[in-house]
Amino acid sequence: MTQKDFEKILDSVCAALTTESRKQIFKTSAQFENRVREVLHETLNDPSVEIDFKPHPQAFPDIAVGSFGVEVKFTLNDTWRSVANSVLETNRIESVERVYLVFGKMGGVPEVRWGDYEQSVIHVRTSHVPRFEVELFANRSLFALMGVTYDDFRSLPMEEKMRHIRTYARARLQKGERLWWLEDTPDAEHALPIQARLYTSLSTKEKTRLRAEAALLCPSIVKSGRSRNKYDDVVLYLLTYHGVICHQARDLFSAGSVANPDNDDDGGIYIERALKLVESEMKKAALEMDDALFVEYWGESVPPEERISRWLVKADLIASGWVPSKSLFLS
Repeated sequence: MTQKDFEKILDSVCAALTTESRKQIFKTSAQFENRVREVLHETLNDPSVEIDFKPHPQAFPDIAVGSFGVEVKFTLNDTWRSVANSVLETNRIESVERVYLVFGKMGGVPEVRWGDYEQSVIHVRTSHVPRFEVELFANRSLFALMGVTYDDFRSLPMEEKMRHIRTYARARLQKGERLWWLEDTPDAEHALPIQARLYTSLSTKEKTRLRAEAALLCPSIVKSGRSRNKYDDVVLYLLTYHGVICHQARDLFSAGSVANPDNDDDGGIYIERALKLVESEMKKAALEMDDALFVEYWGESVPPEERISRWLVKADLIASGWVPSKSLFLS
């Protein structure tokens, strides 16, 4: 099969999936990826080409078709941009020589399109490990900006990759921004520069939005006040996804200024009161945040409309002295 032949197949696959999505949108990344695999298999209609329907969960790319590969991305938002695979590509499928991106955009007018993977990588951001960020129809790829081809970059040891990434990041700094990174060593998985901001310097609106996102992803915040490390995931989420440094985790949910802004004498459990104040923002975040975040932080894919109820189940299991489902999200 030639490159041209495979790209024609991708045209057919994306057209079929676009038609399906406009009748009923796909709700999770797992559902969409499975359907991409099925339609690709049906369109190929070639018994000599095998597609693995039970791949390793961290395999890259998601689907291998001989020497061609398909990395599947999905969003419920009206955007062609998404966080993608790890820079490390630890579980790279070595038989794949050329990678394509198939992107399902369910926001706005639902549509599924494909693009060349190398041309679609536009940025690097942090998670638990450095990850590429992709965008279909981008004007210029990250690799062009770094002056290295994707094939050359992926073959480099991690410390060499990070030198390219640091140079790229320094060139993008705005006035007042600083790079943040860990040690420049081969085993430093978090060795990724970001433009750091202090939580205390953010606007009230942005603080509220970030508290809502963090609370949703990290139900551990409802643990007993005596629990150690209850805010660790929250602080790391703010740092690795938003470049926001919070010196005092208490500032997020337990401080009186957050849980009791009216300075009344009603008492109560401060974390409960703080969460009540961001219920609407948490509902909004549940509907808009990428499914990949819930897979990463919760270990499961959950449809947007079920995320609040699932959060309550998790919170009820770990809360001490109160039952979140009996006081939160009652309306």
